[in-house]
Amino acid sequence: GADFKLSISTLRISGILPSTGDIQLQTEHLATRLKQDSVVEDISAGCGIINFKVNRKLLVQEDDKFGLNSELFNTLKKGTTLVEYSSPNIAKKFHAGHLRSTIIGNFIANLKQCLGNNVIRMNYLGDWGMQFGLLGAGFAQFGCQEKLKENPLQHLFEVYVQVNKEAEHNEDMKQAARDFFRQLEQHDNEAVSLWQQFREITVDEYQQVYKRLGVHFDVYSGESFHQHQAQEVVQQLQSRDLLKTSEKGTGVVDLSTSGDTSSVCTVLRSDGTTLYITRDLAAAIDRKEKYNFNEMIYVTDKSQANHFRQLFHILLAMGHSWADRCKHVPFGLVRGMKTRKGEVVFLEDVLDEARARMLHNMSQSKTTKEMDNPEDTAEKVGISALIVQDFRGPLQSDYKFDWDRMLQAQGDTGVFLQYTHARLSRSVFTTVLYRYIKLKCPCFINICYLSNEELDVLCSYDEVLYQSAQDLQPKHLVNFLLKLCILISFAECQQARLRLFSGACSVLANGMRILGITPVDQIMSFPFYCLGYCTPGI
Repeated sequence: GADFKLSISTLRISGILPSTGDIQLQTEHLATRLKQDSVVEDISAGCGIINFKVNRKLLVQEDDKFGLNSELFNTLKKGTTLVEYSSPNIAKKFHAGHLRSTIIGNFIANLKQCLGNNVIRMNYLGDWGMQFGLLGAGFAQFGCQEKLKENPLQHLFEVYVQVNKEAEHNEDMKQAARDFFRQLEQHDNEAVSLWQQFREITVDEYQQVYKRLGVHFDVYSGESFHQHQAQEVVQQLQSRDLLKTSEKGTGVVDLSTSGDTSSVCTVLRSDGTTLYITRDLAAAIDRKEKYNFNEMIYVTDKSQANHFRQLFHILLAMGHSWADRCKHVPFGLVRGMKTRKGEVVFLEDVLDEARARMLHNMSQSKTTKEMDNPEDTAEKVGISALIVQDFRGPLQSDYKFDWDRMLQAQGDTGVFLQYTHARLSRSVFTTVLYRYIKLKCPCFINICYLSNEELDVLCSYDEVLYQSAQDLQPKHLVNFLLKLCILISFAECQQARLRLFSGACSVLANGMRILGITPVDQIMSFPFYCLGYCTPGI
């Protein structure tokens, strides 16, 4: 019989088919137009019903490639994708606010790579601008090289707080900041040397945080790389008669057609120094020349939506048609992120607390002490919990941070994903025994006993990845993996369950890696749904 049925009446109600006419003729006509593929091996027409028969041999594919060789991916455009994400400001500790950009960008890069794209992962550091004028002027007054060696980013953070406070009421300090930044742009040796020292110690410390998150970058770039090119952009804007001078003496580009002042973008200060968007224009042009990308994706919070709208419009006005292939992926804010010490400022505090809380939960199990490195496992599971909590809903939505819910062992959490994967991967029946049976007695594993629901979920992995590729939302993959975990918890067929567990374990591991989660093979005993066991005597 058929594995799945499609009612023509449903298609009529949804407006896909005309609401009148011979229903049987419509059924037969639609059945002939539908094509078989590697998943659907037979299509037939019944009485107002189209029957689909699934190729169950799909479930004996090699585990590590399960669902990744789908014909569905042939319709996706492939090429070079450049993803810019994380992008913190140097001379500051890694702020917790950059967590979302980092993990979302990492997901998008992993997804694009999984689907066959050449991916360039770029960290575009905020390493230029008036903030370094303030920091340079402040370090001259409040800085200490000894403290900089002892705890570099903490000391720079303290200096930055001090100088900002001083600049609020001290015009001389504001002028000193402007002077220092002008010296930077004019390549004064002393100013550049201090700035370079700040940049190097910052990148070194950031890399330790990225290592904990399992995130890496192919390119560390920054605004400073494009200071010369930014002036060239200004000249190009002038030559195209796009650059105007405002009443305040600043250089602006008018993007409006009706004189709407909200569409006027400032690209040059009155003293001739460049701005963030000027350097972004230069960076985009340079990247296209250097990497010849097919698409470029920026991952930042939604408050920067107007910045990127202006950026893309100016690029198009300059004659760069490829700007249509640039995309901004915005995300909302995280509210209520606190540790036991209070309000969170630095990401390291969040990661430390996630590890500590998870290690405490694991310590309640007697089997935790049998693990080789419980701290490392607690770190990975804690980060999994952070990622899944973040990815459950639409990226543009704000969400409230909740430690207790995030670390629950049951429900829609990263902890639940990790526990399920650990139980599957360490099960004798999904590893040694399954492979032995497959080799010695392949006819034993009768996958026909798997239910349609089990088949439907497991075989829809490619559809979920395809959907994620369309809108770059991780929620589709997260919800799919959670549904898969629940499904295999209730799998009933004793023999076919071996195949289901093995395929599910592979899909869970691959899906979690795309999300940026490192799967673990052991956590502790976990009294949730019984995953079941093989038939006695096998």
